[in-house]
Amino acid sequence: QVQLVESGGGLVQAGGSLRLSCAASGRTFSNYRMGWFRQAPGKEREFVSAISRSGLTPYYADSVKGRFTISRDNAKNTVWLQMNSLKPEDTAVYYCGAGSGSYYNYLSYDYFGQGTQVTVSS
Repeated sequence: QVQLVESGGGLVQAGGSLRLSCAASGRTFSNYRMGWFRQAPGKEREFVSAISRSGLTPYYADSVKGRFTISRDNAKNTVWLQMNSLKPEDTAVYYCGAGSGSYYNYLSYDYFGQGTQVTVSS
């Protein structure tokens, strides 16, 4: 089992920044690919970003490329999502996931946290 706890969400104006954190406990963190997904009301959960086990290779959705940066520290069992130039359409609940399959498909992730709300006002 892996327990994931997200933090760092909040209310921010358009153009602002937030840094999400996801702290993991349980099984060996470095064994897992880590990803961030988001879900807005009435919409499906969508891929935002992911990172390889080593932390060397990041992946981004086109909608956030150039604005968001994912990173991880396996010694701290933590993954972060730095979000800059936020837009109202980024408003959603953001979930951290751990898995070993596809980076992009949330169904391939074995564990998710409870999520953290991000609200971007215009």
